[in-house]
Amino acid sequence: MITVTTANVNGIRAASRKGFDAWLAATQSDVVCLQEVRAEPQEIPAALREAEGWHVLLAPSAAKGRAGVAIYSRVEPMESRIGFASAEFDTSGRYAEIDLPTVTVASLYLPSGEVDTDRQLEKERFMAEFLDYLKAARSRAEARGRELVVCGDWNIAHREADIKNWKTNQNASGFLPSERAWLSRVFDEAGYVDVVRALHPEGAGPYTWWSYRGRAFDNDAGWRIDYQIATPGLAKQAVTAVVERAATHPERWSDHSPVTVTFDV
Repeated sequence: MITVTTANVNGIRAASRKGFDAWLAATQSDVVCLQEVRAEPQEIPAALREAEGWHVLLAPSAAKGRAGVAIYSRVEPMESRIGFASAEFDTSGRYAEIDLPTVTVASLYLPSGEVDTDRQLEKERFMAEFLDYLKAARSRAEARGRELVVCGDWNIAHREADIKNWKTNQNASGFLPSERAWLSRVFDEAGYVDVVRALHPEGAGPYTWWSYRGRAFDNDAGWRIDYQIATPGLAKQAVTAVVERAATHPERWSDHSPVTVTFDV
């Protein structure tokens, strides 16, 4: 069995002050993928930078205070890589992966975008490059008898069931028809599987992000944008999937909740 968690921490230093350290100490996960770390390695609290019992891979962004991903693994990785051979994005702190004996686990922070701005164009360029990478990565994994799971904040709600207020967000970045169609290509063309949706095919959500504005969390007016997307062989081995939603608003250490999947490998 291997249990994998993905969590956008919305700034690891802020999350540390709000209770992330206690969550990490208590988790039973074997691998934890983080996004939006937003800190240089030397800025991360020592207890997290060199966390006891974990092998830590940090991939900060060249742009200070932005993005950044990390992977915590209880087993020492056989290999690790930062980026996906992209001239534009490999120093942006948006992708890293580790090789465990039979599974490659990746942490992804896809750009959030903003309609009619350069940020949306950046997101579109990333998506175009990353889809090509996903196709090649799956082929490589299959040729080697390995599996791959890409965990992270994909910043796209795929279906109407993945966003509470979908009618009023159809022109918002994260729920644009073009973005949703791209994510469909990840599943239909590249052949990956949305593990949580495969295990929970019916009903809304489970949402993973709620705005800090208003009473979005209390009203469960959320978005499901944090995914574990896996090669088909690994997806078939998924046993349980849960969103670790905080019991109350004050107990949150991020505007995202961890998404945890256990695979029977």
